[in-house]
Amino acid sequence: MFHLSRKDQIKLAIFALVVVTMPIWLAPLGAAYPGLMQKFAIYAIFAIGFNILFGLTGYLSFGHAAFLGVGSYTAVWSFKLLTMDIVPALIFSTLLAGVFALVIGFFSLRRTGIYFSILTLAFAQMCYSLAYSVLTPITNGETGLLLARNDPRVIDEALGAGTVGGAGLPTPALLGNTVSGYFGFYICAALLILAFFISQKIFASPFGLALRGIKSNQTRMIYTGFNIRPYMLAAFVISGMFAGLAGGLLSVTDPIAGAERMRWTESGNIVLMTILGGVGTLIGPVIGAWVIEYFENIFSAINKNMLNAAFDFLPDGVQNLAVTVLSKFVGEGWHLTLGLLFVLIVVFLPGGLVEGYLKLVARFRRGRGTKPEAGGK
Repeated sequence: MFHLSRKDQIKLAIFALVVVTMPIWLAPLGAAYPGLMQKFAIYAIFAIGFNILFGLTGYLSFGHAAFLGVGSYTAVWSFKLLTMDIVPALIFSTLLAGVFALVIGFFSLRRTGIYFSILTLAFAQMCYSLAYSVLTPITNGETGLLLARNDPRVIDEALGAGTVGGAGLPTPALLGNTVSGYFGFYICAALLILAFFISQKIFASPFGLALRGIKSNQTRMIYTGFNIRPYMLAAFVISGMFAGLAGGLLSVTDPIAGAERMRWTESGNIVLMTILGGVGTLIGPVIGAWVIEYFENIFSAINKNMLNAAFDFLPDGVQNLAVTVLSKFVGEGWHLTLGLLFVLIVVFLPGGLVEGYLKLVARFRRGRGTKPEAGGK
């Protein structure tokens, strides 16, 4: 059950090493903050789950933000009603998101192509509207669902557990330890490594091969008597559960749940992350998630004062020109930089950043292979 091929074991070990050393190699990039690294890990989990559906089956969903939101709301309700311990919150977030994915997938998978994408978008928008303005007793509408000191928390009461967080609001905990800072990051990192391992198992399993067959030629699979519907629904549910786990982790690291996590833009972001890194690859969606989160949190913080300081060595006229031009691509204009990067990737590297890396490696190896030949002549 837990066996991996030698190649996959090496990939998992390297991936785990990269994740656990993020505070070291992100420091020169100005991104070694626990809160930001938590986001890196959480959205990487979200992207890995989305890639199981989009990468293996080719079915493009624009509604995965609904499952992210469901997981987020579920975690906060678990904190309010049961306990501040994160284990039940994450379990319920994952399971309830899976239930929602089962219902939405049951109807959406009756169609393929663009019609499937439109159906998932419609369901996500309905969920957003319900959370924002209809189910306000459950979601607290525009304000968002918040914790309070007088919440029942029946398990904590039954066990006589004190409120973690002192005199202020209660904070999520694991075995009595507050989930914040680097401890919170390494919890997210451990779950990211687990998610990557599960993705490896799915990719290498007969189930994953069947999904690839559906993506390659769905009609041929059907004509051979293969019933694709259970496989598609299972992939959709698994993908939704990953999104629910990510949503639960968002509420663990920041215990508030709002309808904005269900917006269609969140679904669009996860599509961009997956395409940017490489659809259908194991590591691609993770890289895409990290790149976009870096742009959103670091590039957006760069302002003209920082640019002036960076180009202070240039003559005044050249410095002003450089700052004027580059200021359009950072700060509030970081979307422009990301958009240009995305266009370049789609046009020149349709397989994403991973394809670009593999092409560079192949070219380097070909170059090394031709050198002895040239020398021999």
